[in-house]
Amino acid sequence: MVHGAIEFDWDAENRRHLERHRVTPGEFEELMAGDPLCLEYQAENDEERYKVLGATRTGRILIAVWTPRRGKVRAVTAYAAGPLYRRLYSESRQ
Repeated sequence: MVHGAIEFDWDAENRRHLERHRVTPGEFEELMAGDPLCLEYQAENDEERYKVLGATRTGRILIAVWTPRRGKVRAVTAYAAGPLYRRLYSESRQ
């Protein structure tokens, strides 16, 4: 799936994982297209992982973890940000 200039790698596994955290693939794509704030980078099992903080068009603040795979963005997980991260996101946008 393509959202703007970003191409996403979706399958049943990563869609199901987001669903467990009550996040839709569309919300994940909105967050990634909205210039999220990078929180952390890790190399795990020879795979790059990025933890980012961002918002959906409706203003929902989420934390997402993604990895680049074959030139696409692959969702690892995403979940609602807690109060500390919501405040951090708000302050980063001022």
